[in-house]
Amino acid sequence: MEVKGCIRHKFCKNLPKCCFLFLVVFVFIFILGYLDLLKLKYEEISTINLQGATTDPQKHHGFCTFQPLSSTDALEERLILDSIAWPETPLLPAPLPLNQTSDPAHSTFTILPGKREGGQWHVGDQLEVMIKIYDFQGQAKKSGGDVLIARLHNKTLGAGVAGQVVDHLNGSYSAVFSLLWEGSAQVEVTLVHSSEAVTVLRRLNKEQPDRLFCTSLFRSGSISQTTTCNVCLRETRKPLCNFTDIRTGEPWFCYKPKQLSCDDRISHTFGGFTQKLKATEDKLFQRGVNMKVFIQASGPANVAVLPQRKGRNIVSQPEVKESIGKSGVSGYYYQGAWRALGEIKVGQFNSPSAVNQCLKGKIVHLYGDSTIRQWFEYLDAFLPDAKEFNLYSIKQAGPFMMLDNANKFLATYRCHGPPISFRNVPISQLRYIANEIDGEPGGDNTVIVFGIWAHFANYPMELFIRRLQSIRRAVVRLLNRAPGTPVVIRTPSLRDLSLYAALTNSDWFSLQQDKVLRAMFKGLNVRLVDAWEMTVAHHLPHLLHPPPPIIKNMIDVLLSYVCPQKGS
Repeated sequence: MEVKGCIRHKFCKNLPKCCFLFLVVFVFIFILGYLDLLKLKYEEISTINLQGATTDPQKHHGFCTFQPLSSTDALEERLILDSIAWPETPLLPAPLPLNQTSDPAHSTFTILPGKREGGQWHVGDQLEVMIKIYDFQGQAKKSGGDVLIARLHNKTLGAGVAGQVVDHLNGSYSAVFSLLWEGSAQVEVTLVHSSEAVTVLRRLNKEQPDRLFCTSLFRSGSISQTTTCNVCLRETRKPLCNFTDIRTGEPWFCYKPKQLSCDDRISHTFGGFTQKLKATEDKLFQRGVNMKVFIQASGPANVAVLPQRKGRNIVSQPEVKESIGKSGVSGYYYQGAWRALGEIKVGQFNSPSAVNQCLKGKIVHLYGDSTIRQWFEYLDAFLPDAKEFNLYSIKQAGPFMMLDNANKFLATYRCHGPPISFRNVPISQLRYIANEIDGEPGGDNTVIVFGIWAHFANYPMELFIRRLQSIRRAVVRLLNRAPGTPVVIRTPSLRDLSLYAALTNSDWFSLQQDKVLRAMFKGLNVRLVDAWEMTVAHHLPHLLHPPPPIIKNMIDVLLSYVCPQKGS
């Protein structure tokens, strides 16, 4: 519209008014054009981010790109990373001199004398052990960073408790044990990983977070193609499909198939593992040599524990100040049964009727990896009246459902969303725990159980922290709308270690995850099943899927939270 024409318009009595109208129209058109430009620019940035380039709005870890966090979440992430910071380990020269690395055969531990008069130990006291690490040449190590676990046990009594390990950063360590039963107590110290092995694991998580990868099948009509998928995909000329979850922001990408659309993705499966170690680094992960090997005592390995002194309360455990690991112990085994300390009395649900009585009228939703699926499988096998429905699910991934109609009890299992190394999971079944929790109304008769850790071990810890932040937000929303909902979390645990297992799911990373999870949910009305201590303290071998006696004890703890005994 020309100004001249506007002057002659019946609504424009004079030039100033007409110019003002023209200015308003011009500014409006300019704003619309600028918004379109911003939209185009955002799309360009998003595409560049998917290709792995660095831009300010995103946070990058090598070629892993994560969505930005709020200032509060970013601060929490930084504080948590600081709190789990592992002692610095020396850079490894090439070629690696293996004879200068930690050797459990040359290393020793020594039980320190009792601090009380007479040097005796009583139930309720603490036992301290000094550990010295030496290399394969018998030379004392001068730095810390080794991964050690310690256990005090009496196999005859079916007793065991985890020790709290302190790294003195000079090649020596302390292990502190609470004395919780009368009789003999034998010390056991294990070198899980040398500090040099930790150096390799840290480098792999930084440089090769894609060493374990997945694939997806895309299909339309008679055309099908499989491409690589991951949280972290290396930059190539290939376009990417962005499957980041809209609600949670959880990242997941696949290389786009040449002839098909991103919408044609139908399934997810474990793709494989690429091992890229430097020369001789594999020697740092030798089972029976320098990985998961007992350290011998330099003197006696056991002590005699006398009855509890009068006035001593063993339930209230003193905290142990340490630099690696958590403070205090959550429980111990006695006569093969797990006894919690200070939080809840663990009942013994030894018969189907006892379990049925607890779960009567309840709905139990279990979410997570295969270590949570074990709990579903235990209940399914243990309860004869509970019938599993055939949902035609993939055996590994589920979903699964069982119903006990007489007791009005329902249990379900569903695997967590990617990254997850299950095979042939339909895309429709890849769901994130936070979204599933948001779909539950909750209430006293609804039990939420989850465990998530094993499939995150080869990624930067930031990914695990962000996943837990997402789940925690959903848990907070659940407890706000239904405060009485029991929420139970299984912590990470130890496993059997081979070279492959160490490079993809090491106990060192699980220990770090354990500390992150505890920090993340501290202060919330949730309960933990301490799988870490329950596997450390037990005499049975460490397995990714713990043996039945340990699973039985975990279920007893779970049911004790759901159905607390009077006075607990």
